[in-house]
Amino acid sequence: MIRAKFAIGVLMFVLAVLVYSSYRHDIQVARIHSSSGSQILNTPCGVIEYAEDGTGPPILAIHGAGGGFDQSLDLARHFLGAGYRVIAPSRFGYLRTPLPADASPTAQADAHACLLDALTVRRVVVIGGSMGAPSAMQFCLRHPDRCSALVLLFPIAFAPGPASEPPPRPSAFAKLVMETTLRSDFVFWSASKLSRDTMMKTILATPPADFRNATPEEQERVLEVLRNIEPISLRENGLRNDTTVALSVPRYDLEHIAAPTLVISAKDDLFGTFARGRYTAEHISGARFVGYPTGGHLLVGHKSDVHSELAAFLRLHEASPQARRRGTSADTRGEVMSAQ
Repeated sequence: MIRAKFAIGVLMFVLAVLVYSSYRHDIQVARIHSSSGSQILNTPCGVIEYAEDGTGPPILAIHGAGGGFDQSLDLARHFLGAGYRVIAPSRFGYLRTPLPADASPTAQADAHACLLDALTVRRVVVIGGSMGAPSAMQFCLRHPDRCSALVLLFPIAFAPGPASEPPPRPSAFAKLVMETTLRSDFVFWSASKLSRDTMMKTILATPPADFRNATPEEQERVLEVLRNIEPISLRENGLRNDTTVALSVPRYDLEHIAAPTLVISAKDDLFGTFARGRYTAEHISGARFVGYPTGGHLLVGHKSDVHSELAAFLRLHEASPQARRRGTSADTRGEVMSAQ
């Protein structure tokens, strides 16, 4: 009996060492990823971390919750491809951009303008993903002469009626998972390994079935997003601020957005961005809405579709000065493309 207990103890110790070693390796990789290639600028709007990649027409890529400049660069790599100068800031509270007293989307929009001033970039196409959408819209409202076109991907935005309410509150278990994982790099890492479906639903707002039905390439893209939220400790302040903002996003003056606009979402997005995105597109003159029946918050299974949509939209609105007038053709307003 004593030998058996000793053997079990040794086995548990070895397993603990292996788990901790794996965690240390993964978190080190994550820290390198989240600190590679970025720069710090002191601007009139405060300290801003940002990174750039590529050459061509400038694009301001604004990341969502759990992100940073690295998430924006990854999104651009998957959905845009080459041929653009991607400018990717870390929003308030993420990585090396501090969380100021006023961390509202309007203040964030002005910080985007300060970054562009520092880089001597006058006009950009703005792409806002998820929680990057509020400041993207505010940028185009507050600095319309600097916004040549607007793309909103699975946007956290306002919609009237039931859609105006916050997404359904998570279960007690899901809430516990979210609260606990936000406080510990190790717990987040462990949950990503042991409770993938729960993390898929609560953190990535994507039905696990969409993930399981996706190609290996698309599954790897989803897992990359989850991995690149690590280390969570470097993103906690931003995440907490985004949670507060997301619960009370007001209706913006959508009718005053003058830039050509493309909005894309999936109907089964667990953050409810489909109705919000469609409402937003319906109230921006000439905006085009593209919706998919499946794919969740990350548009799983639609990488090539989204790439094609963005390529066509950016070609149109970068090639022709006329495309920079208010809106596009009225017959594209609120268009929904159903794709399996």
